[in-house]
Amino acid sequence: MLKDYLVRMKDVSKRFGGVIALENVNFSIKPGEVHVLLGENGAGKSTLMKILSGVYQLSSGELYIKGKEASNLTPKEAQNLGISIIHQELSLINELSVAENIFVGRLPETSIGTVDYKKLASETSNVLKRVGLKIDSFEMVETLKISHKQLVEIAKALSLNADVIIMDEPTSSLTFDEVDVLFDIIRILKKEGVGIVYISHKLDEVMEIGDRVTVLKDGKYVGTEKIEDITTNQLITMMVGKSLSTKYSEENKKKINYVSDKVKMEVKDLKRADKSIKDISFSLYKGEVLGFFGLIGSGRTETVRAIIGADKKETGQVIIDGKEVKINNPYNGLKMGIGLIPENRTEEGFFDNLTIWQNVSLPSLIKTAAWKGIGGLTKSSYERKLAENVVNNLNLKCDSIEQSVSELSGGNQQKVVVGKWLEAGVDIYIFDEPTRGIDVGVKQNIYNIINELAKMGKSIILVSSELPELLSICDRIIVFKEGRIAADYDIDEANKENIMYSATIGKKKMEG
Repeated sequence: MLKDYLVRMKDVSKRFGGVIALENVNFSIKPGEVHVLLGENGAGKSTLMKILSGVYQLSSGELYIKGKEASNLTPKEAQNLGISIIHQELSLINELSVAENIFVGRLPETSIGTVDYKKLASETSNVLKRVGLKIDSFEMVETLKISHKQLVEIAKALSLNADVIIMDEPTSSLTFDEVDVLFDIIRILKKEGVGIVYISHKLDEVMEIGDRVTVLKDGKYVGTEKIEDITTNQLITMMVGKSLSTKYSEENKKKINYVSDKVKMEVKDLKRADKSIKDISFSLYKGEVLGFFGLIGSGRTETVRAIIGADKKETGQVIIDGKEVKINNPYNGLKMGIGLIPENRTEEGFFDNLTIWQNVSLPSLIKTAAWKGIGGLTKSSYERKLAENVVNNLNLKCDSIEQSVSELSGGNQQKVVVGKWLEAGVDIYIFDEPTRGIDVGVKQNIYNIINELAKMGKSIILVSSELPELLSICDRIIVFKEGRIAADYDIDEANKENIMYSATIGKKKMEG
């Protein structure tokens, strides 16, 4: 019966002009359950949730919230009906405090109409405790690291006392401990009767925290299953329409390596003035896939940003092909043959006001202008050809290469960021969390590309929070802790236990 559900969506369709984004999709949420929503990028997950949260109006079908028809909601009406959404891309206002972000539009007032800061501090403190976040209520959001911003987003949703909370890739920037905190929060919310919609590409999380799972493909409903009745491989088959050998594990470590004995890049005594990294030294070989692992704040991203010139280093040398080079910004890095696919794609990975083809062609234009002296100009057909390569090689879902990158889903935006550097043809690729928010099929595509680059003699640094990913495609893994290199493992001696030991204890684990 309808009253047994917090949300019931029946035969929901959504059209944008002549484009069918959703077709006859069914979805429901029961009190006290985690209902996982799965599908590749472009499957329709975000569109379905935007209908539920009032951003989009459905074209046909039925939507019921707590047994009452609610087919044409506004975002405010959806919020008033107990629907709250935590977006994958952070929506906090950097110029406001944590408290002001959590209670924006709902600030408590005194009897004379001014903000009651004492009450605001108390209410903020209470909700921050629920997510295990120990920070000042009035700390400015711009000073927070990404993982803390993510937890503030969750706290904001909890402050609304929502009956249904939509979590879109909520663990994408969280440490293992923070994921445990989130899952504890979710379990508490379940006991309170809250329904959770959990969108994630991390199938291990899905199997751990989910109760039911619904899979969409190309805007169509594939099916709904109880988690206890389905396997990971069956889910993958439902999502992509075929069985994939993409389940990376320690038993499926990279079989072939293309590492030569030639050092491509050497980093010596790298430091930053903010002490985020100290005395970083390592070598990267031609044809090598070198993994960087560490918990959030360990210094792995800070290291690659200092190498590429995105952040200023205090001291240290970068030596490429035996010669010391001066890299003061990413443009210098590109001229030296280094490309960085950054962790924060929305702020640093692309220009959201430019088209797909304009974004993809930028690194190639800079590189061509620097090395061929043609004044930064190239034929329009050449630029568009680069973009078409990205569309085809990475299965980029778009209307055309003339589309603005800002109109793409998060996963497809990531493909633009990865693709533009692949087309630039540099010698050293630094991938910082390249598969975050990308579906399982495209992850496999990126893994294959990394291996092909290594086969071509390119050198790759892969920064990742996913240990199975590193263990399966890297030749060597460097572990960071508190701004220093804690350990350096050849892939034959690397396993989850050793790497986590080094990431937490700060030294290499010796066998025996």
